[in-house]
Amino acid sequence: MFSKVLRRTHMYLALFLTPWVLMYTASTFVMNHRAWFKELYAGPPKPAVLEREMTYEGSFPEGSTAKQMARQILQSLNLEGAYNANRRMKDDAVVIQRLDPITPRRLTFEPASRKLTIEKVPWESRGFLERMHRRRGYQFDSLADDAWAVSVDFFVVVMIFWVLSGLWMWWEMKLARRLGALFALGGAALFVLFLVAI
Repeated sequence: MFSKVLRRTHMYLALFLTPWVLMYTASTFVMNHRAWFKELYAGPPKPAVLEREMTYEGSFPEGSTAKQMARQILQSLNLEGAYNANRRMKDDAVVIQRLDPITPRRLTFEPASRKLTIEKVPWESRGFLERMHRRRGYQFDSLADDAWAVSVDFFVVVMIFWVLSGLWMWWEMKLARRLGALFALGGAALFVLFLVAI
């Protein structure tokens, strides 16, 4: 009974997490072969292009940090979501990276002139895959981003479960024990070799 439940759980989790597996494998392939994809796309990833410029009329509470200013600017533009923000040393401009996986944007607010420049990164599948691969953590004030982080944690736990359940299923197949042991030892030996050599 236990073995049957284990096998079914192994299978259904694999079916449920197929999109995550495909995304992580495809994005890892893209990152591992950047030179080839650079040739395929006829150049490096496209730089951000100007979307619009405007005068930002909003005011900020005295002593606002770059992050607080960024949050207010993004809210006023209906661009809420995960972001990073910092002040540029040379002119005290607030530079905001809106970390949207589909259309990331860079917003630059210059306090002296109140000029707000919005640039967006054109769509490319390689850039999208890399952004999704690196998207993680609970550091953003967004329910959607927290939900994504939970799904990544769930994926990690399931990967560990797949390894352990795979070992259990292998051990149950008496005819495959010797060959399975050979593959397990071969994989472990190759992994250690890479750790020493790299």
